[in-house]
Amino acid sequence: MSHKQMKEAFVSNHNGTSVLEITQGLCFPSLCILCRGLLIILSQHLCSSSRTWKIGFVIDFVFLIVPLVMTLTILASFIFFEYLAIIIFGAGLFYQIYCRRTCYARMPVQKILEKFLQTSLESEYIPAISCFRVINSAFTAVAILAVDFPLFPRRFAKTELYGTGAMDFGVGGFVFGTAMVCPEIRRKCMEGSTFYYLTKSLYSVWPLVFIGIGRLIIIKSIGYQEHLTEYGVHWNFFFTLIVVKLITSLLLIFLPLNKSWIVAVSITVLYQLALDFTPLKRLILYGTDGSGTRVGLLNANREGIISTLGYVAIYMAGVQTGSYVLKKRSYIKDWIKVTYGILLTAISLFVSLYIVQVNVEVASRRMANLAFCIWIVASCLLLLSSLLLGDIILSFAKFLIQGALVPCSWKLIQSPATNKKHSESPVSEAERNKPSICLITAMNRNQLTFFLMSNITTGLINLLVDTLHSSTLWALFVLNLYMFTNCLIMYLLHLQDRTIKFW
Repeated sequence: MSHKQMKEAFVSNHNGTSVLEITQGLCFPSLCILCRGLLIILSQHLCSSSRTWKIGFVIDFVFLIVPLVMTLTILASFIFFEYLAIIIFGAGLFYQIYCRRTCYARMPVQKILEKFLQTSLESEYIPAISCFRVINSAFTAVAILAVDFPLFPRRFAKTELYGTGAMDFGVGGFVFGTAMVCPEIRRKCMEGSTFYYLTKSLYSVWPLVFIGIGRLIIIKSIGYQEHLTEYGVHWNFFFTLIVVKLITSLLLIFLPLNKSWIVAVSITVLYQLALDFTPLKRLILYGTDGSGTRVGLLNANREGIISTLGYVAIYMAGVQTGSYVLKKRSYIKDWIKVTYGILLTAISLFVSLYIVQVNVEVASRRMANLAFCIWIVASCLLLLSSLLLGDIILSFAKFLIQGALVPCSWKLIQSPATNKKHSESPVSEAERNKPSICLITAMNRNQLTFFLMSNITTGLINLLVDTLHSSTLWALFVLNLYMFTNCLIMYLLHLQDRTIKFW
């Protein structure tokens, strides 16, 4: 076998892992983000001097990126101990904050909670959505390079036909996260005629066309390894994004946002019926001649073209979620209800997933079937609810320490009463009004650029490094250096107040 064939075989023919293991790994970063916020609050209270951007970047990288790298590699089989360690660490930080609180120091905890529930927030910004998108981007960036190293568990790789692998979540999560902040929800591009709106939608996808074609040309010209059954011969994820964007833009012209779930359910159910009762499934798996031919545009790219229907359904589910979460709410108690509702929906979908996988068909990324769509949406909602819960806990910690400031978190509008002894805020008013400078905000600001840069650097590393025969220590060094470099570039762009956009 050639080196290219060895690499292709290394990432092919895998059956995935359990939904539970993926869910455990997926929700772990939300605890890390919460601990990061608690550490920042406590450090501000203990030390009045402001952080430099270098210290802020290191803290964000250690709490957001390093745990992801470790969870997807050498600590993959020790997720329970990771949870135990981070929960103990977070509980210790919260206990210290509570003991050193400057607000309601002599009030019982029940009264403090009552006051907290009446607190109002700055509702224009939802940090959980930014964190969701960044976690998915960072997870994908780590996985697309780590999968080429032996230390990456093969059960986390993309599945060949049926099953759920950790990498299978990345694409669906990216589509869902993009849908939650689409222009239709943010009320952009809605003015003017239908023709004007369609023109703007077409114009907005041209960078994806350029990137998709560029990726295709480069891969074919240098003979880079490919997983053929992922999308096909010529298709790639960027082409899927283009088609999904165009179809959903057309649908959202005629349909209200709050009815997007109906479209999502209708598409997935009808698509699954087509897979079960028509030759569509046979076409995806074996081509038009039944022998796996790749002759002709459809046969060559059948997985990528047909699975787009599933991603359209996931996108519409994301639109529904975004339109619900981004409604204006001013009080903590309202967000507790939202978190509860999303969590309940996620649990219901996981129950539905079990029923569908037992009675209809197991999840398949290759076909993006009904079970796959349910799994992606359920996992996204569970991650989102865990991030919202973390934001609520972090807001309570900020409520206890007057003047605490955590980047990429809710700002409390209502100022609680403080002890006279501690009436001075540890954070100056000028600093409170500064733009949020943190890795989460930086990566969210240039998400597509980060994703594109991760793909380019992954390709360069694969060309320069023999990943198949790399030791564990060398692989960990390369992975952390790769993420450190990409994240630092995003951070510096954010410091310079620059957004890389091509349209």
